[in-house]
Amino acid sequence: MEGRTVVLGVTGGIAAYKSVEIASLLVKRGASVHVVMTESATRFVAPLTFRTISRNPVSYHMFADPDVWDVRHVGLAEVADILVVAPATANCLGKVSQGIADDLLTTVIMATKAPVLFVPSMNEAMYENSVVQRNLTRLKTLGYSVMEPDCGYLACGKEGKGRMPEPLDIVLEIERFLLRERDLMGMTVLVTAGPTQEPLDPVRYITNRSSGKMGYELAKAAKERGADVILVTGPVMLPRPFGIKVVPVRTSKEMFRAVMDHLSDTDVVIGAAAPADWRPAQVSLEKLKKSEGLDSIPLARCEDILSEVGRRKKTQITVGFAAETCDLIENARHKLMSKNLDLIVANDVSRRDAGFESDFNEVKLLYPDGNREDLPYMTKREVAHKILDRVTSLLPLTRPISDA
Repeated sequence: MEGRTVVLGVTGGIAAYKSVEIASLLVKRGASVHVVMTESATRFVAPLTFRTISRNPVSYHMFADPDVWDVRHVGLAEVADILVVAPATANCLGKVSQGIADDLLTTVIMATKAPVLFVPSMNEAMYENSVVQRNLTRLKTLGYSVMEPDCGYLACGKEGKGRMPEPLDIVLEIERFLLRERDLMGMTVLVTAGPTQEPLDPVRYITNRSSGKMGYELAKAAKERGADVILVTGPVMLPRPFGIKVVPVRTSKEMFRAVMDHLSDTDVVIGAAAPADWRPAQVSLEKLKKSEGLDSIPLARCEDILSEVGRRKKTQITVGFAAETCDLIENARHKLMSKNLDLIVANDVSRRDAGFESDFNEVKLLYPDGNREDLPYMTKREVAHKILDRVTSLLPLTRPISDA
């Protein structure tokens, strides 16, 4: 972490004592650490402690005279490679989610263009409160990152979720952010996500259980890593990602057209959507009546989006998904080769704890040369970054390189 600057925000929670070790570990790894405390945080840990550990002045008064003249919140915002708020109280999360900047820390957060990572820490009942959860969802939608709290013994004496992760785990997360920060800078990544809906009549349609979560995590992860992202999404119940071009579609035909329209402008295509394979051959203009009966529904084959991408691609890296319930590896390898993909992500969607509708996944990565990599059970956000790690290794060496 030599040459990297971390602005560490500390709010008024009992876990503030752990932030001292976070600062110490960051300094030992070579980072320049600037601590910004809220007034409440100074009641838990003295600013002198952080000043001694970081070897830099500690900021907590909005209107204090600076040692070197600058506008304090602007100066700190501009030097940051990453801003980490640990612990992040419910109060801080709520203020930032609503655009309120009434102290030095929240003002720095509003002013920075660096990635911001919140590490919530609070009582389990507070963390699970619907208002806090809504604020966390809004922060993620706005492009901020959130590190999930741990489960364990809490300061209130109860066991539950809300405990701040261990300092080393937080530092490792910071390192992952900084190491991958700009490895897709200058690239355009197209991601498809969600199901499609193939109408039978004005009120009925054929669809599947895809929630779109994996595709949305891939789109957000690519954005985090500096890419321009185009998200072609079927109908989902997910918040629109901030800073990403979103192309909403409903049917497989619409998804096919959207992908083909953008294909020539992309460097990477990731087909995480689950478009329908079949559509009703005829669509009734009026609602079909139960009393009239319907012995069968003639079907027609939908467009094969990834096959056409594989046929048309020039220098693009193409990634597909194989959602299977049996013969996972065999079916995934057939799809990999038949669609001319560079990588396929295979997952067993018959599991209840992973795949469709879950926030977790356990996947296997297959390559055309026969290599295979099995990833352990992890969050879809983690899976997204693992996939993008492999994508970057497949990109041509002549790709644009960031100055960062």
